[in-house]
Amino acid sequence: MSDVVLEARDITRTFMISSGFMRGKRPLHAVNGVNLKLQRGEVLALVGESGCGKTTLAKMLLGLLPPTNGTLELDGQPLGSLSHLEIARIVQPIFQDPYSSLNPRKSIGSIITLPLQVQGDKDPSTWRQRAEEIMELVGLPRRVYNNFPSQLSGGQRQRVAIARALINRPRVVICDEPTSALDVSVQSQILNLLQDLRQELGLTYLMISHNLAVVEHMATRIAVMYLGRIVEEGDAETVFNNPQHPYTEALLGSVLTPDPSLGVPDTHLGAAYPNPLDMPTGCSFHPRCAKMMPQCKQQAPRPIPTESGHVECNLYEDDQGKMRMTS
Repeated sequence: MSDVVLEARDITRTFMISSGFMRGKRPLHAVNGVNLKLQRGEVLALVGESGCGKTTLAKMLLGLLPPTNGTLELDGQPLGSLSHLEIARIVQPIFQDPYSSLNPRKSIGSIITLPLQVQGDKDPSTWRQRAEEIMELVGLPRRVYNNFPSQLSGGQRQRVAIARALINRPRVVICDEPTSALDVSVQSQILNLLQDLRQELGLTYLMISHNLAVVEHMATRIAVMYLGRIVEEGDAETVFNNPQHPYTEALLGSVLTPDPSLGVPDTHLGAAYPNPLDMPTGCSFHPRCAKMMPQCKQQAPRPIPTESGHVECNLYEDDQGKMRMTS
């Protein structure tokens, strides 16, 4: 069996956006030629600013949104050839907001057991027992089985969402900002729970997060996304200690420190985010890049292999388009 459980090959997703009354529609390339491999057992963190295409990519990996171009494979099979139920047995999501992702009219037990019903489990007599076992595994007391989401705290609700995702023992879990809506005191508990579950159940995570402290704590590999492209990918330690792309450097430099005397970091990114309907020529990052070179305005960078992944940046190519050796 291959170590690659989920793979994207040059996938794009284009939306046609209205330009206004009596005007034609314009294409918005939310995901623009992404190549990504999710290895069995790893935690791949997908990071980038809001609007860069992270959630759109996650929806395609879940089979909820078809790619405009490119191919997606799950366990070596084309994702388009699998039914939604077949995909759901292997890949499950944990959403950002535990308040809106749970049906307030359903009890905790019915929420957790719903995947068993939808996916056609043939032994309903075991549903409650299995639900209580997974509740105990995620740190929920069995006594809340008949409670409703409104009777639980935010952290407990997210544990319900995790239990629902894991009740059928999927192999891949896509976590879309799983702690951003929680109190700071609860975030570490949920992260430690996800780590423990990964070890105990042999899970593979794709984690979407803005919080680089969360990424540093959880990730084994990092993919940095900007305007629909993966501009840098590598193992977590290498990316944090030696970022190659100027955008990755800016993201890491934006982290606030506990020392107020250091002030707010200046990332040199400016306040304006480029209009995705009017993409810059050449390198899409060049209008905000502190290391911009003349050719960046015209020459789109190609993926260049690095020690543990790749980077898309003209800094690492010589005048003949060959890879420039870096220290």
